[in-house]
Amino acid sequence: MNKKNKEIVGIIVGGGPAPGINGVIGSATIEAINQGKRVIGIAGGFKSLFEGNRNSIIPLCIDDVSRIHATGGSILGTSREYPDKVKEKFKILMRTLRFLGIRYLITIGGDGTAYMSRWIGQEARGSLSVVHIPKTIDNDLQIPGGMPTFGFETARHYGVMLVKHLMEDAKTMQRWYFVTTMGRNVGHLALGIGKASGATITLIPEEFPGCRIPCGGVADILEGSIIKRLSMGKNHGVAVMAEGIADKFDPDELSRFECLEKDETGRVRLSEIQLGRIVKSFAKSSLEKRGLNITIVDKNIGYELRAADPIPFDVEYTKNLGYGALKFLSRGGSNAMITFCEGKLTSVSFADMFDTALQRMKVRTVDITSEAYEVGRKYMIRLNKEDYTPQNVVRLAKTAKMTVADFRKRFGHLCS
Repeated sequence: MNKKNKEIVGIIVGGGPAPGINGVIGSATIEAINQGKRVIGIAGGFKSLFEGNRNSIIPLCIDDVSRIHATGGSILGTSREYPDKVKEKFKILMRTLRFLGIRYLITIGGDGTAYMSRWIGQEARGSLSVVHIPKTIDNDLQIPGGMPTFGFETARHYGVMLVKHLMEDAKTMQRWYFVTTMGRNVGHLALGIGKASGATITLIPEEFPGCRIPCGGVADILEGSIIKRLSMGKNHGVAVMAEGIADKFDPDELSRFECLEKDETGRVRLSEIQLGRIVKSFAKSSLEKRGLNITIVDKNIGYELRAADPIPFDVEYTKNLGYGALKFLSRGGSNAMITFCEGKLTSVSFADMFDTALQRMKVRTVDITSEAYEVGRKYMIRLNKEDYTPQNVVRLAKTAKMTVADFRKRFGHLCS
């Protein structure tokens, strides 16, 4: 078979970076070429396709990708596109794919990219086979068997290292850190970092289901942890918070503290909201009014994690995924997400991933009724019902420089 007659595999990346993207590109490219196919990478993500840019193509061969699996970032780049904003350009995207002669399309990304892949599969009507590989450090895609999205474990690994360093600094300098992590509207990354690092307390948005919470309400929880630690003779700690907590605040209240920027998809940039700074101001003010002077430093981590070199877990995982994508496509598969579960290739159809009521891909949240969450909660230092027993509440109230009655009134809602 000559080069012109070879079937073409296209690879495209959407959304934000995640460790392991290059591993998928590399393994998929090698397997496709071994099957006698040509491979082209689409540089710049879906933006290039919507612009009809036919020069954004990078031919890929084995020598180009044989050593990229252990590197961070994406050799093809990436971009974000919001489906509602590009409806009128979708015909351009499809025309570009047809012009390029792509027979098989591998998309790498999160929920937005999965949505785009589903859309392409519907419009192609069998003329093009598409498979999606789940990528996000947020870990919020529905994957069978509890498998993480690739990139999550690496992001957690480096996040744990950073928080451990802050914990040592907090102890040395006798201070608290309020650390906000990425994760969009879910708490997987924050909880994973908090549990593995042994952070004093971790807060995630799933703890506040179906309701708006005041900024001061979150500060109350952290202030309670500070008081409890002080009552134990500890004047330092680290609190880890998921950025999605900010989405639980009333927008009008939040806008008094932050200029709410939006990303390319039209969503508020939660990573740009200084959640730690906001709740720090509430907690610090409340403590100082009672003569408790605690140094609190707010930090955001997230961008530092997204383009890191993948740890061995994600190197191996992405090699499986890239190979699995070609195996799935070569067997006639299409319109599905693929993953590996218990050593076996598993596919989930786009139809099963789609929430028809909300018109978006289903999101995996932290199950706060699970034992995994229970373990994390058990090892946190935060106020709970046992702290309001007579033998405990007196000590806590004294530490807080409050009467028992005032302490119960001020912090009793945390255990209701």
